[in-house]
Amino acid sequence: MRPKYTLRLTSVFIALCFLFISNTVFASGAQRPVVDDGSTSDSVSLRPPEAPSGDSGGSSETIEEKYSHVDHDKIVPAALLSKTLAYYDANQSKIKNKNYIIVIDFKQHNSKKRFYLINMNTGDVEQYLTAHGKNSDPDFDGYATKFSNTDGSLMSSVGFYLTAETYYGDNGYSLRLDGLSSTNSNARSRAIVIHGASYVRDASLIGRSYGCPALEEQYAADVIDTVKGGSLIYADG
Repeated sequence: MRPKYTLRLTSVFIALCFLFISNTVFASGAQRPVVDDGSTSDSVSLRPPEAPSGDSGGSSETIEEKYSHVDHDKIVPAALLSKTLAYYDANQSKIKNKNYIIVIDFKQHNSKKRFYLINMNTGDVEQYLTAHGKNSDPDFDGYATKFSNTDGSLMSSVGFYLTAETYYGDNGYSLRLDGLSSTNSNARSRAIVIHGASYVRDASLIGRSYGCPALEEQYAADVIDTVKGGSLIYADG
């Protein structure tokens, strides 16, 4: 019986030694392996972490960023340019001549060069004098205060336009315009066009048109040839 008793004592001793060594190792900072059975919050997941909510992995380019090269000298009134660029960007399929856009600021006195021709490739801006309608400025003080889309009103119209075809009429070489807004939808039928006029000249007060954004005669033909065939115009008043 003594050998069996000795064997039992030896087995117990070995088990105690193994337990002692195991506890010592993990107490020293070694980590026990964790099995991911989904039962506890401490389990280790093998899935990659998800992106934070709302993070698409990149941000879309703003209009200002996309056209940051346009008007680098900050000549055009910022609010009008921003509105025009937003329309230009959103309506590319409608705009056949994408090389140039025009902004007209009828809020300015007519002695100011308030007709802005913008090169969309280089960002350069050229400025010209332009007339407003006779009845848009009934006091003839140089400021346009009234606008209309009605035939015979002799007023300027505001809104977005597209340039169209050229022709020769009573005012010589001229460029037809098609109104895109409810405020200028009758532009073609009203014969609101770009043309040259002798009453548009560098002075403290220039003459008035019958509603057309008339230009100085010396520049009119070049501007017309540059923007004809589907350029975007925005006139604000």
